[in-house]
Amino acid sequence: MSGRASNKTLAVWLATLLGSLGVHRFYLRGVFDWIGWLHPIAAGLGWWGVDRVLQYGQDDKLSWVLIPFLGASIAAGCLAAIVYALTDTEKWNRWFNTEHDPAATAGNTNWLTIGALVIALLLGTTAFTASVVFAFQHYFEYQVEEGRKISQ
Repeated sequence: MSGRASNKTLAVWLATLLGSLGVHRFYLRGVFDWIGWLHPIAAGLGWWGVDRVLQYGQDDKLSWVLIPFLGASIAAGCLAAIVYALTDTEKWNRWFNTEHDPAATAGNTNWLTIGALVIALLLGTTAFTASVVFAFQHYFEYQVEEGRKISQ
């Protein structure tokens, strides 16, 4: 047995708080994880959309496309936190601690894990719903305006 065991509670908290940056994937799989690098790209696009709304106002059509990337990135990190938190010890150790005993304590669930799970449920649902609502609201407002132009 060599190397450190990947702690499930730490991975759940990283996914909850820094999941949009892919930190949980880098912790578990290393810095060469290509999926981990997709998280900060999506989050960066979303923050660019937020910046465009602040600069150009809510009528900026590109921001309608970009902002959902931020919500999806946060939601993806929170979804990973939920999956990690609900994974049993043996499966966790089989996935991430292959060199250690299947019953190693690094894969155990405790109250800190459950606390992160609750926060991930709240944060992920809020971020995803808010970003989708923002995009659809502005899309439909645009459609109404275009309909008014045609009818006049």
